[in-house]
Order: sequence, then structure tokens, then C-alpha cells
Amino acid sequence: MNTGVVENNLKFVEHSPKSLVNNLFRRNIHTKFRVVQVALLLLDVVALIIAFEVAFNIRFIAPTTSFFDATGFKDPNFYLQFMLILVPVWIALFFVFRLYDPTILFGGLREYANIFNGCTSGFMLVIIAGYLDPSLVLARAWLIIAWGLAILLMMIERFTFRRLIYWLRSRGHFMSPTYIVGANPEGVAIAEQLMSSSATGVNIIGFLDDTINPGEEVLPGLVVHGPTNRAETLVQRFGIERLIVATSGIHRENMVDLFRRFVNSTDVTMWLSSGMYEILTTGVQIQDVGSVPMVSVNRVRLTGINIVLKALIDYLGAIAGLVALSPLFLFIAIVMKITDPGPIVYRRRVVGVGGKEFDAFKFRTMVVNSQEVLDDLLARDPKAREEYDKYYKLKDDPRITKIGAFLRKTSIDELPQLINVLRGEMSIVGPRMITMEEVEKYGKWGLNLHTVKPGITGLWQITGRSELTYEERVRLDMNYIRNYSIWIDLQIVVQTIPAVLMSRGAY
Repeated sequence: MNTGVVENNLKFVEHSPKSLVNNLFRRNIHTKFRVVQVALLLLDVVALIIAFEVAFNIRFIAPTTSFFDATGFKDPNFYLQFMLILVPVWIALFFVFRLYDPTILFGGLREYANIFNGCTSGFMLVIIAGYLDPSLVLARAWLIIAWGLAILLMMIERFTFRRLIYWLRSRGHFMSPTYIVGANPEGVAIAEQLMSSSATGVNIIGFLDDTINPGEEVLPGLVVHGPTNRAETLVQRFGIERLIVATSGIHRENMVDLFRRFVNSTDVTMWLSSGMYEILTTGVQIQDVGSVPMVSVNRVRLTGINIVLKALIDYLGAIAGLVALSPLFLFIAIVMKITDPGPIVYRRRVVGVGGKEFDAFKFRTMVVNSQEVLDDLLARDPKAREEYDKYYKLKDDPRITKIGAFLRKTSIDELPQLINVLRGEMSIVGPRMITMEEVEKYGKWGLNLHTVKPGITGLWQITGRSELTYEERVRLDMNYIRNYSIWIDLQIVVQTIPAVLMSRGAY
């Protein structure tokens, strides 16, 4: 491709409507982020003042004061002066715990964990100060209430502010113009993943690649802008703020040269992919071994506080569900015995964490000789064979019993899996449970399924269920695994209720 054609392609990209909008918001993205940091700081100050003041009212003024002893100064002026000292000290601690760091804000639970750690450190400083200075006498109840309120109010504030930023990002604000370096399958997969959600704040402008001609389209609307040796020129032209390097898509010498050119840049940051995008859904840890940086892979997707929160949802939800639904289970068992003699519970052999198989419990919805019926149907009906190969299900399935059709339509057949949740084999929310034979259909993504427990409900349940193609189900499962958060779990649980009641895609 000649230079004139290349330049015309780049000019088209640069002046396209989408790029004009992005240019409008990218030119002063750093300034806007500083405004965000200042706004967060002021909101944190307000939250702390409210927490301290409300704690004072609860301890000394409200009717609840009768529950506390008389220890501690009651002079409002003393507490006001103490708060004027305490607020800036706590704010300084928030800086220490990186609560205004762009790499921490607006993503994951780390921000909330740092709020807890920052407030707790401020709490401990006050205790230490009281120990070192016996004249500093404070009401312990005031301090404890203030600590708890500060954590609560700041988490609510940050959660609300995060949703505001996500909303603004969905409209093109606070997005960082980004190049993907390497237009190989890994680079394309990274771009597709980042483009699937504006919440990341990453705006993919195009690709840099040393093997593909400039101007060639890699993804709809995204072309290769040039080779890596033109990176500085192209970065300046398009206002690029971030380079994401697909390490498997660039020669090592070129990657080192690229790093050398941008390592000291204050306007452009570089991210390096692992080179193993297809299997690393579990997260990694970097550690020095003999002064050599090594990347170790976590065995499972969830660690730390995520494990605790998910376990609470799973076990409390399973216990409450089994207790509340036990009369329904008994009624279904009686009806099944009367109308369709045979086993009440069907055990489906599926794959769990680490690739270990287990029996997932379901109310039996098919005839006892279901496999024979299926084999006979697929052998004589090409349309049924085509549908089964595409969806791994049949809409008009002759194997399903009358009560089974009702149980499937209402998703009641899945409820015995609450027992699997209590046994630690499944979660309330997760990817679809699949058999060992189905793992092959996931191809290069199959290993990802071994990093999390399968779920009773998930993205597939609220998105279309049986109406989805198998490829769409795989994509939803991968999207859930890679983007997991406790908030996504709660959102899926809430959205599952109307999806089940309306029987969307259930058969």
C-alpha cells in the first residue's frame, strides 16, 4: 500500500465522527481527572465531617446518649477542634492508601478495601495518641461510631461516584485513547474484551503492527495505523495516552525499543499483556526470584475478600432457599411419583473448579430412557440434528415429560442445585455448568471454566437462555469470568427473578 493511501486512511480515521468526539474529550483528560480527584477529596472531607458530627450527636445529644457512660469530654468545642485536626490527618492517610490513585479508582473491590484500611489506620492513630497523651480523653463510643460511619459513608460516596463516572464514560467522557500494539489474535482478543465495556475507560483508536499493512481493517472501524517505529508520530497525532502491548504480537527487540522510547513519557503509559490471554483468567502475582521478575498464576479466579463475599452469598442464599422451598420440593416429589414413576432427582455429571467432575442435582424432567430417544431422533431427523449441534438443546424435545416441561419453563428443575452450593461444588451465580464433552466446544477458552464454580444462574440465564447459540453462551461465560465482581453477582441475582417469571428463552 502506497504512502498516499495510508495517509488518506489515517486522515479518515482522525476526522471520523467518532474520533472527533473522542478528540473533544481526550485533549484535556488529565485535567479532567485532576478535577475528579479534587472532587473526591472534597467529598471525602464532607463524609468525614458528617461521620464525626453524627457520631457526636448519637453519643452526647440524641436520646441514645443514655445507653453510654459518662466517660469523655462533652464540650462541643473540644470535639470540633479535634475534628479539624483529625480530618486532614485521615485525608493524608487516604493518600497513603492510594484512594486518589488513578490505578485504584473506579474498578474492583480494592478501592473499598483501601477505604476500610485508611479509616481503620486513622482510628488506630487516635487510640495511640490517647495512649501517649493521658490528657487526651475521648468518648470511646464516639470514636467507634465515627469510624463505622466514616467507612459506610465513604463507601456509599465512592460507589455513587463510580456509577457517575461509568455513566459519563458510556457517553464518551473520561476515556483514554489507546493503541493496541500487535494485531495478532491476542491483540484482537484484548481489543474486543476492552471494547465490550466502556466502564474500563479505554478507548481503542487503532492498532500498531509490524507485519500488517497500514490502513488494513482488523476489527470493524479499527485499522492498523502503522508499524511500531512510527509510534511516536502516531501517538502525538492521535493524542494516544496508553499503549497496550500484546507481547505475542511483537518481536522482543521492537518491544524493548518501544519501551525505551516511552518509559520516561509522562503523557503515555504502557501496559504489557501476559502473552497468555486465553488462559489467564485467574489473575497473576509478580515476584522477584533471584532478581528475576516472575509471573505466577493463581490457581482459582477469586481470592481474598472476593472469596469471603461470594461464600457468604452462596451459603446464606442456599440455606435460606432450601428452608423456604422445602414444601415445594416435597409437593413436586409427590406429583412426580404419581404422574411419572422413576427417579425424582437426576444427577448430571458436570465439570467444576480445577476440572474435577461432580454430580449436579436437578429434578428429572426427561423420560428414563432419554438417551435412546435422543439417539433415535437425531438419526432420523436432520433438522433436529442441526438444531442440537447448534444449541445443544431441542425446542420440541420428545424426551421431556409433562411435568418436566413445567419445571423447565419455570426453572424449578434447577433448584436442587442449592444442595450443590452447600457442598461447595457450585455457586448461586457463575458460568453455565457443562459436561466434560462440552469442554471441547470451548476450544482455547476451555481452561477458563476450571477457575470458577459453575452457577445456578448467570449471564446466560438473564440474556436469552436456550435461545442463545453455543458460541454466544461461550462468550457470555468468558465475559463473566474475566469481569467478575460481587456487584455483577448481585445484579444477575436481581435480574434472574424477572427472567424466570417471564420464562424468557426457557424450554
